Amino acid sequence: MHPHLLRTYVTVARLASFSEAARELGYTQSAVSQHIAALEQDLGAPLLTRRPVAPTAAGERLLEHAGPLLLRLDAARADILRMAAAPQHGLTLVTTATALGPAVLGALPPAGVTLRVLTRAEIPAAVATGTADLGLVDGLAAPSDPLRLPDVAPLTARGVAEEPVSVLLPAGHPLAGRPGLRLGDLRDARWLDAPDAGLPLAQLRAATAGGGAFRPALRYEGTDVRTLTTLTAAGHGLTLLPRSAATAVPGTAAVPLTAPRLVHRTELLHGGSPGGAAAEVVRRLANGR
Repeated sequence: MHPHLLRTYVTVARLASFSEAARELGYTQSAVSQHIAALEQDLGAPLLTRRPVAPTAAGERLLEHAGPLLLRLDAARADILRMAAAPQHGLTLVTTATALGPAVLGALPPAGVTLRVLTRAEIPAAVATGTADLGLVDGLAAPSDPLRLPDVAPLTARGVAEEPVSVLLPAGHPLAGRPGLRLGDLRDARWLDAPDAGLPLAQLRAATAGGGAFRPALRYEGTDVRTLTTLTAAGHGLTLLPRSAATAVPGTAAVPLTAPRLVHRTELLHGGSPGGAAAEVVRRLANGR
């Protein structure tokens, strides 16, 4: 399968339109139709219905393969370009909402940094394809254990910070005065589902031996931690945050998580051998300064 044909197919399927795909890709509509026909002939199966434009069952299966395949091709190109290019003076850093701890902030250069907050799922791909020089991801882990990251490309992951985690509750919550809380005792509490601002509920379920409910009372689809803590203060649900993000939030109480033994872990991602400002940040974090 030629990558150009595969990219054309993915674009048509995403936009549900041959003409819109042609406009986005810079092809004629006739060329797009020829690409799809050639791919269908190569695979021996129809991939799209025409009216309306939608993937067939075979086309849906191809889409499952196409995303990772094209991402790896983009990552390979970005990796080679990084090796061949002159070191850049600026730095583009992508991060989750809760990964910017004191260690990372202290390692950033005083100027020339572009910072973008993305979802956890978007960060490895951004680093792999070269749209970012470095990435910061975070999550729950046992002390000193690495995070489980998607295998999108040959990326290097370095642990740069670990800190305790706290359950954030409204100030008037019956458990707000406890010296510590066990995660297993909170399975049936009202939780906020905020996978890109707090620590995802899926990680809470995975951290408890019996799994458990951890049912969301409200879902927040955003990356702003202040919005998340405001929702908690208003009584819409509990959330789990790194201690530094949960401390001294108005209208809330932060109670340490005592069991299971978990930490909030932050890892730095980069591809190949970073140069310029990115290399200096990696060096500082590796040396603890």
